Amino acid sequence: MQHRIVVLGAGYAGAIAAGRLARRLRPEDVAITLVNAEPDFVERVRMHQLAAGQDLRPRPLAEMFAGTGVELRLAKVTGVDADRRTVAVETAAGSEELAYDTLVYALGSGWNDQGVPGTAEHAHEIAGRAGALRLRERLAGLEAGRAVVVVGGGLTGVEAATEIAEARPDLDVALAAHGGLGDWLSPKGRRHLRKVFGRLGITAHEHTSVTAVEADRVVTAEGGSVPAAVTVWTTGFAVHPIARATTLEVTDTGRIVVDGTMRSVSHPDVYAVGDAAMATGVADKPLRMSCASGVPMAWQAADAIAARLTGGTPPAVPLRYFNQCVSLGRREGLIQYVTGDDRAVRGALTGRLAAFYKELVCKGAAWGVANPTLGVPSRRRPVVRRPDPADQAAEAVA
Repeated sequence: MQHRIVVLGAGYAGAIAAGRLARRLRPEDVAITLVNAEPDFVERVRMHQLAAGQDLRPRPLAEMFAGTGVELRLAKVTGVDADRRTVAVETAAGSEELAYDTLVYALGSGWNDQGVPGTAEHAHEIAGRAGALRLRERLAGLEAGRAVVVVGGGLTGVEAATEIAEARPDLDVALAAHGGLGDWLSPKGRRHLRKVFGRLGITAHEHTSVTAVEADRVVTAEGGSVPAAVTVWTTGFAVHPIARATTLEVTDTGRIVVDGTMRSVSHPDVYAVGDAAMATGVADKPLRMSCASGVPMAWQAADAIAARLTGGTPPAVPLRYFNQCVSLGRREGLIQYVTGDDRAVRGALTGRLAAFYKELVCKGAAWGVANPTLGVPSRRRPVVRRPDPADQAAEAVA
């Protein structure tokens, strides 16, 4: 019988894991099923561009995985039974149950309103395509001179604020950050970020905590408020809730706890990659939710699964970071070089060259998904057939 591998989620991590597994293992030995709710791959790292009015190239998953041996199932995952090794899904035809021998959980994350009053009712998000399109429509209908406030001073907030300000210089764009502007960057990086904010006319409200969102303003912890015809909420991500409802070991935020090969510490037939997983890298520091983490996690998991199925040695090298790539509109960028555990060093690349570099990174990530079985040496080896403990026990009783 074929070994059944089911991959949940076709974002960067899930799609790359499925393609790499197809490259590593023989189709006569394994059946790889990729489950995703949408028919197209979403370039999540470009959602700020989509919201600002730019059109993105469609990337149908059926075309990407044609001829790879990966079966694409368009379905919404509604539950996982990690003890019975089944996945419940909802398709256009109704409810189904998929059985697996190995599961790759890559359902990712969505926006996190942090429980702040009024956020769900009045704020926009760009954690997914639907939210980005809603914001796009709202911005397109916004009159000149109106205020847009981006809440959240991390990478997503900075990219959203600069993209909107560049695309709509007639709007009054501001960013509210809990800390200092770019306080995770090197001095050179912070200086460049402030320079770009100044050139684009973006107001930075630093050391500002937003405690409520209303229809026309955000309220701060200091008792003041900032006018906002549109509020964009970018204060982090929340993982899909399904894992928390299983018997898998998860963190208090619902991320699946995995070892260095992305294997669940509680269920050895389950692997988790991307935002859904709590993995550590250099110096046992948790990997941050990002494409920069998800892609190498997918490589690690796929190689580990292939190695274990074929009798090889799973990879043991900890994942490490090299840089943080930030787009600041279409003409400016910032590449912050970092240590292996993601701490900024003095070196940083700025300006148009950095923007070009970031664009190459985004295109490279999308290419890796669009060409799932290319770019990795083919090492297809037969699956090692090991006796099933349950069968051995039955034979002993007989």
